[in-house]
Amino acid sequence: MDWGTDLWDQYDIIDKHTQSGLDLVEKYVKFVKERTEIEQNYAKQLRNLTKKYSPKRGSKEEQECRFTNHQSFLDVLNEMNDYAGQRELIAENMMMNICIELTKYLQELKQERKTHLSEAKKAQQSLESTYKQLDSSKKRFEREWREAEKAAQYAEKTDLDINATKADVEKAKQQAHMRSHVAEECKNDYAAQLQKYNKEQSQFYFTDMPLIFNKLQDMDEKRIRRLAQGYVLFSDTEKHVMPIIGKCLDGITRAGNNVNERNDSLAVIEQHKSGFERPGDLEFEDYSQGINRTSSESSLGTPKGPLDLLGKNKSKPFWLFSKKSKFSSPLTPFSPCPSPANGPPSPKFGRDPLSYCLKEINKTVKPRISSFRTLRRTPTATEDFGHLPPEQRRKRLQQKIEELGKELQKEVDQSEALGKMKDVYEKNPQMGDPASLAPQINQTTQNMERLRGELSKYENWLTEAGGRGDTLRYSSQSFNNNGAHDTYSPDGAHSDEGTPDPSHAIYAEFDDDFEEEELAAPIGQCTALYNFPGSSEGTIAMQEGEVLSVVEEDKGDGWTRVRRSNGDEGYIPTSYVSITLNK
Repeated sequence: MDWGTDLWDQYDIIDKHTQSGLDLVEKYVKFVKERTEIEQNYAKQLRNLTKKYSPKRGSKEEQECRFTNHQSFLDVLNEMNDYAGQRELIAENMMMNICIELTKYLQELKQERKTHLSEAKKAQQSLESTYKQLDSSKKRFEREWREAEKAAQYAEKTDLDINATKADVEKAKQQAHMRSHVAEECKNDYAAQLQKYNKEQSQFYFTDMPLIFNKLQDMDEKRIRRLAQGYVLFSDTEKHVMPIIGKCLDGITRAGNNVNERNDSLAVIEQHKSGFERPGDLEFEDYSQGINRTSSESSLGTPKGPLDLLGKNKSKPFWLFSKKSKFSSPLTPFSPCPSPANGPPSPKFGRDPLSYCLKEINKTVKPRISSFRTLRRTPTATEDFGHLPPEQRRKRLQQKIEELGKELQKEVDQSEALGKMKDVYEKNPQMGDPASLAPQINQTTQNMERLRGELSKYENWLTEAGGRGDTLRYSSQSFNNNGAHDTYSPDGAHSDEGTPDPSHAIYAEFDDDFEEEELAAPIGQCTALYNFPGSSEGTIAMQEGEVLSVVEEDKGDGWTRVRRSNGDEGYIPTSYVSITLNK
């Protein structure tokens, strides 16, 4: 069964049906385009989401990626980014393989349908033209036949009329004969036109139009098959990337399984372990014996213990937590834990009679006033990392030794290369002058000697840091925020907060002509959560609620460098403040 046989008289129906099929293809293309837009927007939102939660370079979040739960979250973000890429691939393939291809095919279908319909119209017009000729010859034959009958009747009447002359009768007969001859010719022409029309009509209905209708049927069936392929491709496009999407989801599952809470806890210990020993028991003080305390401010005797140096505050215990019951910063020699309001600073540990005596003597000596530029600055980190807790110091020294080792190896390799090149020049003078390599060889040798010296120096410091253990001593000086000296002697004693200590007048010399360096631009702000005395080397005091500018982020040792509006700079415990970095 086909359209040419069964729908020979349904031209209008075939015309509308084929047009409806083209409209459906166009509608499907539009549907797929909107689907690709949804996929593209979805992929874009996923990428923006992963970008939003990905840590910035050098940020605190990036430094925390050493922990498995942080690293796994980064893996989740990476897998989601890859997942977004697969959604983009789906959109791209749908656009290329369905939308663009079907749009091209739709244009071909429109042109083919237009051609077939044009042929049908031509055949229809040809048949109509033949029918018009037939109708015209038929009407002419009818008209001429009537005229011939009239002429014959007039001739017969004239012949019977006794009053008519012979000439009139002859004339009437000739006229009737001529009309009869014309009518006969019209009859023959009409018969020929009728035969021609019947032939063309048979050709039209049994050959031409069935052929055109069958072509339209083939076209429509091919359209349907192509559209069905488009439906299948719509599904297959997404199925093809499903294995990769499955791998992305499997990667997220692996990221969750890779989290190791025990390793993260050990990493926290490794990162923040200070290496100090816990404070010992307090000694019993027998006031009933009437013995004067050796730690009085006027005494020059040797202190008996670390608590003897605290004066009236020696009864205060060393608190790990503040009155607010909030976790404080890691216990280091430069980060006293928060004490009660207007309370004393935390005790220091160690003994050194000589330093104590020098401090007492210098209380009576007017301290030397340093330049204002120097007073406004806080001391920077020492080269041997002595400002850090023991454990952190050992890590930094080991890291420095590894860096120097790599630099030294580079210089050794370069020295060997220069030596080989010099030998080649000596054996083949035409390739170069050996003397031209002398400056580079000398420079490399100097670099190697310098690096070996620094390496030896840091190795000695590392040996010293590793051997000290709990007997590690610090002897340093700094300036507090009021411009006064804040001194730590080897025995751990320090002057009262805000009280100038002239002991460093013996050791310190300051250059009044020191040129002020350009201050680093703040990278954010922080708000103090607790009071911090800031009485350690390189630290700065702050009050709860005070707002400071952040100059340097926490490098993993628990300290953040800040600056006041008056220019005073120093380190504070990171856990004591709420930090907001500039974007």
